[in-house]
Amino acid sequence: MVRGISLIYGLYLLLPIVLLMIGSVGGNWTNTLLPTGITGQWYVDLWLDTSFRKAFVSSLVVAMSACAINTVLALPLAYALYHGARRGGSLAARIVSATPVAVPAITLAFGYMIVFNTDLAPWLGSMPLLIAAHAILTLPYLTNTLLADLRHLDLGRLEQAAATLGASGWQQFTGIVLPSLRQSLISGLVMVAAISVGEFGVSNLLTSFQNRTYPVVLLQAFYGATGFACAATVILLVLASASALLSSSLVKQRA
Repeated sequence: MVRGISLIYGLYLLLPIVLLMIGSVGGNWTNTLLPTGITGQWYVDLWLDTSFRKAFVSSLVVAMSACAINTVLALPLAYALYHGARRGGSLAARIVSATPVAVPAITLAFGYMIVFNTDLAPWLGSMPLLIAAHAILTLPYLTNTLLADLRHLDLGRLEQAAATLGASGWQQFTGIVLPSLRQSLISGLVMVAAISVGEFGVSNLLTSFQNRTYPVVLLQAFYGATGFACAATVILLVLASASALLSSSLVKQRA
């Protein structure tokens, strides 16, 4: 019974992906169950399309920038939340943990549109605003990853031992906390990059024509040839899957 349900669930998840891969190499797919013919022309057309190449670069720039900003913000934030929770002040940690669920990305995007589409702050459609939105959107994921690792490692004892030897708070943070969080930081950043690369709602509302990300351009592909749209989707799927697998392998090594 359990195996049967698992099999059906697996097929439900994998069947669209398999159909996309088949469609990306299919010659013609119109009013048939499966495409007819085999071709690699869709991938060639995708490579020759400058809008997709530019969108691909824009997505990587936004994702890498969001990772850099999150690294600066999430490390001290998680550290402060960890010590706050130990002292009983866990409300802030709970708010950060619930933010990705309690505040949908579309709500964040509409808030940015209202605030940054004024004469005082006319930055709607700019690349810095898009990067800031992705950084804020993904910050809770990295913070939660670091916070969970801090609780698992229970660094309080090591910090107390270092304090008895005369180490300052900064020396404890750089000498004990940062080296201990190195692997969870890397796996968290890979997850942030994967979320940012595949994010569509915020990007579609905040981006301009010059700064369109890959998922935004991908939507337009579905109004053209089916094979071209399938090939473009497969590229996005490969990029996001590679990030997810890398993150998962890092977590397993940590365990």
